[in-house]
Amino acid sequence: MTLSLVAHLDGAFGIVISSSSPAVASRCAHLRPGVGAVASQNVTNPALGPATLDALATGAAPDAAIAAALAADAYADYRQVTAVDAAGRVSVHSGAQALGIHGASVGDGCVGAGNLLAGADVLDAMVAGFAAASGPLEDRLLAALEAAVAAGGEAGPLRSAGLAVVEGASWRTTDLRVDDHDQPIVELRRLWELWSPQKADYLTRAVAPASAPSYGVPGDE
Repeated sequence: MTLSLVAHLDGAFGIVISSSSPAVASRCAHLRPGVGAVASQNVTNPALGPATLDALATGAAPDAAIAAALAADAYADYRQVTAVDAAGRVSVHSGAQALGIHGASVGDGCVGAGNLLAGADVLDAMVAGFAAASGPLEDRLLAALEAAVAAGGEAGPLRSAGLAVVEGASWRTTDLRVDDHDQPIVELRRLWELWSPQKADYLTRAVAPASAPSYGVPGDE
């Protein structure tokens, strides 16, 4: 019920994800600055995200990190997990019980995975969309998701989506979610276009408040 792409670019980590289920990003998107990005999906166990990141933080390679996380899960055959680390290395686990047409596609510093897909070429289109795009990591991730949807996307209608990036701070500098919408990808693009020109200002507000611009709201003129 999900398609996603995790990526590493110029020290930043990001994920884009969409599903026919509600609030997919709240369960499946996991990022840690300086460590990596993980998607835990299919019949989802959200605990696998932090567990994989914990293993990556010890220096484990992505394949070993995923294996360590799955070792504590009695239902690994139902899970799909992808990871990318600070060296741009990637790994993916797709259990035998993953739903429908499922699989993964690996690119340079990124890996896409999905289940209940409309076709086997969706994930290749996703990775190609990422590689062909330019600009900030968020733009590239969105281009990847839009390419996947254009190639057929999921077998059923998408209802939720998310876009998140960590870079230059200990928190997510972009964290956008569409938890339920008739056109979640269109809405996610709208949210990014709203957030993009303000992203740097909100980082400045955190690290140097006296230098941060105001937005003209009452009390912040």
